[in-house]
Amino acid sequence: MAGKRTSAESLGVGRDLARVPRVKGDRFPKASQAAFAPSTVKGRLTHPPSPQKKTAKRINTKERLLALWSAVAATASKDLVAARGHELEKVPSIPLVVSDDLQRLKTTTEAKSALEVLGLWEDVTRARRGVKIRAGRGRVRGRRTKHPRGPLLVVYKDEGIGRAARNLTGVDVVEASRLNVEDLAPGTHPGRLTVWTKSALESVEKRFTQR
Repeated sequence: MAGKRTSAESLGVGRDLARVPRVKGDRFPKASQAAFAPSTVKGRLTHPPSPQKKTAKRINTKERLLALWSAVAATASKDLVAARGHELEKVPSIPLVVSDDLQRLKTTTEAKSALEVLGLWEDVTRARRGVKIRAGRGRVRGRRTKHPRGPLLVVYKDEGIGRAARNLTGVDVVEASRLNVEDLAPGTHPGRLTVWTKSALESVEKRFTQR
């Protein structure tokens, strides 16, 4: 219904006006203004998406797995991680593997303290500095801001870290069983700064070796 919520109707011929639909009424700003047609301001889409159209693209299983393996391998390359713009000065090692205590954190304060100890807080600050107001209509549709990606926390089971880190700009939490390429290589650029819990890394290794 986008662009169709209007009373616009063509006035027909004989008025020296284009035969586009025009808003009915008078003595208000929108009166007699062209509407509804695709060529008009705030009009409907010329070729709107069809519900019958297949919008998903299937990818070969081996090709998809190769992309996932490559994305996982890229997280262990310091050069690739640095090339994405992540702050690595205080990060002790790449790849960064920690104990399972990380996935049991319950509060944002605890999550912040853990990231500071691991040397990742500088990268969170970088993501916070990069917050920008989105251009276009997305500003009024719940997508007002956009920001760079920060650290990715890969856990075996989310036991509270998801809620603890959800308010930290750029930080994402994902369970190992649901790990995908978009998490590891946002925008098709591999080498995201990733923190693995010990059990999550074992789970991913087991998932790959079973094939």
